[in-house]
Amino acid sequence: MYDVQGQLGSFAQGLAADRQRVLRNTYWLLALSMVPTVLGAWIGVSTGILSTLGTGASLVLFMVGAFGLMFLVEKTKNSAAGVASLLAFTFFMGLMLSRLLSFVLGFKNGPSLIMTAFAGTGVIFLAMASLATVIKRDLSSMGKFLFIGAIIMLVAGLVNVFLQSSALMLTLMVLSMAVFSAFMVYDVKRIIDGGETNYISAALAIYLDIYNVFQNLLAMLGILGGERD
Repeated sequence: MYDVQGQLGSFAQGLAADRQRVLRNTYWLLALSMVPTVLGAWIGVSTGILSTLGTGASLVLFMVGAFGLMFLVEKTKNSAAGVASLLAFTFFMGLMLSRLLSFVLGFKNGPSLIMTAFAGTGVIFLAMASLATVIKRDLSSMGKFLFIGAIIMLVAGLVNVFLQSSALMLTLMVLSMAVFSAFMVYDVKRIIDGGETNYISAALAIYLDIYNVFQNLLAMLGILGGERD
C-alpha cells in the first residue's frame, strides 16, 4: 500500500515538474520571439516595404504568409527546426505590423501611443496568466467557443475591408481584445493542466493572443487618441 502511494506521489510530482518545464520553456521562447518581431517591424517601418502594396495585396500576403508559416511551425514542432520556424513566423508578423506602426507614428504622440499599447498588453497578459494559475475548474470546453468567436471576427473584419465602417471596426477591436484576452487564460491553463505538452505550439498560441491584443489596442489608441501636428 505504502509503495503504491509512494509511486503515485512520485508520478504526480514528476507530472507537475513536466508541466512547469513546458510552461517555463514556453515563456522563454515567447520572450525570444519578440526579438524577430521587433526586427521585422523595424525593417518594415524604415523601408516602407509594405506601403507599396494595396489593401487587397496586403491581405493576400498576410493570409498566405501567416497561415503558411503557422502550418510549418506545427509540422516541425517536435524538432529544433520548430524553433526556427516560429522565429521566422514572428519576424513575418512583425513585418506585417509595420503598416499599423507607421500609421501610429504619423501622429505627434505616436511613440507614446505605442509604448502605452505595449505596456497595456503586458499588464493584460500578466493578469490573464495569473488568473489561469488560480482557476481550478477545467476550461477545455471554452476553447471551441473562443475559436468560433475568433472566426466570426475574422470574417467580419474581412467584410469590413469593403464596407469601411468605423463603428464596426471599433466594435471588432474591442471584441477582439476581449476574446484574445480570454484565449490567454485558456492557453496558459492548458499548459498548467497538461493539455498542451509541446512548448513550441504553446508559445505560438500565446504569441498570437498577445499579438492580437497589442494590434487591436494600438489601432484603437491611434484612432481615438492620435494627435495630428
